[in-house]
Amino acid sequence: MNNITDSSNSKKRRRDEEIEDEEAVSLEDNLTFSDTLVALRVMRSQFPRIDKVSIQPLILQSQIYSSVNDRTQVDRELESLRREKVLRVFKLNTGQDDHAIMFLGDYLNQIERVEKRMEEKKQGDLEVFKWFKTSVIDSKLEPSIGHQELCELLALGGKVKDGHISLLINAGVLTRQLIDPDMYWFAVPNIGSILKGLSQGRKELLSFLNRRRYKEMMLAPLEKKQLRLSPLDMRFHLRDLIGSGHLKTFHTPTGLVVRVSKD
Repeated sequence: MNNITDSSNSKKRRRDEEIEDEEAVSLEDNLTFSDTLVALRVMRSQFPRIDKVSIQPLILQSQIYSSVNDRTQVDRELESLRREKVLRVFKLNTGQDDHAIMFLGDYLNQIERVEKRMEEKKQGDLEVFKWFKTSVIDSKLEPSIGHQELCELLALGGKVKDGHISLLINAGVLTRQLIDPDMYWFAVPNIGSILKGLSQGRKELLSFLNRRRYKEMMLAPLEKKQLRLSPLDMRFHLRDLIGSGHLKTFHTPTGLVVRVSKD
């Protein structure tokens, strides 16, 4: 039994060491992975540090698609990790197919940061955050939840008032769906500047490449360029746009080239 435990621990150590090594490696050298969880953990470690934005690392689903060749495998493994409560998946308002992924521990830390900030400002009945984490997050694994089910789950913690729901919305952990006001999306607090940067960075990068003669550029120098309109780094945007199909890559004798996909 000890041999099995030692073997699994050594595998985990090797995987952690690989991830640490890959933090400093160029995108060209670690664009693809064979395992969704490894890809997620590497991208988590590479999430850009952004001044004055208090947010835990998140990964876009499109970025995973850019890094694991088999999309069916990605969808299957993400679903498995979601059901095992390793991560959460969030619908974003930046595009119809845009989803963010956050490890569960990071998401709970993000909620606690917001809770602490609201506590300092003495805003409302903060016990609802405890109910939300223990009763709602733990049992509702999908990206959305109905009003009645939300109230029923929160009631496992205590007496629910309308003000509790408003507090969760104001904190940014829930957003009301436009097509059905009785449905909510689970959301990531403080994500606003990230979403703005994501949209603007996409446009800026595509515009830059579209102005080039063949709408392409070597990946290595492109990765080092700075975007003016996004706090997210070039690597973050390249993975996103390659995974969504807006950009494609191909090998040449001198290295990997990134090109705008034809409409």
